[in-house]
Amino acid sequence: MSKKVRVFSTPTCAYCTILKKYLDEKEIEYESIDVSKDEEKLKEMVELSGQMGVPVTEIDEKDVIIGFNKKQINKSLGLE
Repeated sequence: MSKKVRVFSTPTCAYCTILKKYLDEKEIEYESIDVSKDEEKLKEMVELSGQMGVPVTEIDEKDVIIGFNKKQINKSLGLE
């Protein structure tokens, strides 16, 4: 069963690039949301995470992971 993954990011964020590359390597499908181009999605990200920093990863509409926290991402995705 695949999980619904959304990554809130910006094109200039190095950790965003690392996170997306990691998900690609693990063959995890995700929706990439560029918050620098979409003000509504930026507001949504701030409501989810309580902050302006990227990346923010939302998994199955319940886990919100701030930054590139590989251990937490693996746990939430069941990759451990």
